[in-house]
Amino acid sequence: MSVERPNFTVGIEEEYLLVETDSRDLVRDPPQELWDDLNTALGEEVGSEFMRSQVEIQTRPCATITEARADLTGKRRAVCEIAERYDLHPIAASTHPFADWGRQLHTDKERYNLLARDMQGVVRRLLISGMHVHVGIHDPDSRIDLMNQVAYFLPHLLALSTSSPFWHSEDTGLKSYRMSVFKALPRTGLPEHFNSWAEYERHVNVLVEAGIFEDASKVWWDVRPSARYPTLEMRIADICTTLEDGLTIAAVYTSLLSMLFTKRQQNQRWRTYSNFLIAENLWRAQRYGINEALMDFGLGQLVPFPDLTEEMIEILTPEAEKLGCVPEVEHVREIVRRGTSADRQLAVYEKALAAGNDAHEALKRVVDFLIEETKVGL
Repeated sequence: MSVERPNFTVGIEEEYLLVETDSRDLVRDPPQELWDDLNTALGEEVGSEFMRSQVEIQTRPCATITEARADLTGKRRAVCEIAERYDLHPIAASTHPFADWGRQLHTDKERYNLLARDMQGVVRRLLISGMHVHVGIHDPDSRIDLMNQVAYFLPHLLALSTSSPFWHSEDTGLKSYRMSVFKALPRTGLPEHFNSWAEYERHVNVLVEAGIFEDASKVWWDVRPSARYPTLEMRIADICTTLEDGLTIAAVYTSLLSMLFTKRQQNQRWRTYSNFLIAENLWRAQRYGINEALMDFGLGQLVPFPDLTEEMIEILTPEAEKLGCVPEVEHVREIVRRGTSADRQLAVYEKALAAGNDAHEALKRVVDFLIEETKVGL
């Protein structure tokens, strides 16, 4: 039985860290007035995250990337303007360069209190931010089928988005240290392969009925069927510091799903590979970002990342034309040319050290960079 083509609506969630103007460190407990102003301006589309120093915004379901651009721009701008009233600044980075997670306070809400009780030490370290992209796919079995296939491309999306090279004042040597922190939680990582929505639901219900968790929102895979919306939610990406890079990640992900569905209509599909193999590419993306090759499993060899992205752009352009997001997909080339946020943070740090600053002062310069880059394009 043929399935109607999805509408491929797009919703974007971004998580920001709030830093103090003077110290450049994270604020431990933002004033309630800040939250009152944010709620007045953005309503239910702004909220808290596990740490009190975090703000999450979400766009409405958008018909196109162009519509998502306008919505996300307005919400980023509002968070920046409101935070500055309280001598604070949001930074769009998946880790803070020198903040100490041990000094942070978790948000006093039932969901987060339960997480703190159940997860203990691993969740207390969760001083990380991400970007999630929801794409509307109304048919549940299609969501499962596309989840199985799109997992192949998760390393590419992670590599293009990396923004977390520092942790606790150290250059970790990784472009996405966020991934190391998040993987300490259960039910994270690559999704299982399922043959149908019914099979997926049966597995989730085993744990729900045992009382382990209340619903599938506690399954935190790198891509998952949303527990709240008829969407396939991509969660692998670091949050991109610049708005343009984030919209590119959303456009590439949406175009990938469109491409995979087009193949399905033509009785074709992208070959699925074991999590064992894809995880190796994920590690390489986490470690090197865009600066080293990823494995092309069809060829059976490592391929330089710029070559992979050119191939991806060629494959996705027909779908991007349908979706009206060709400029965003082509912006991948600019990310590869000038580096991701992680690359640029490291360059700022090295330049500050070379100018005679000590390590802490150099990390503060990185925060300054992130404050300004978060506002580019607003």
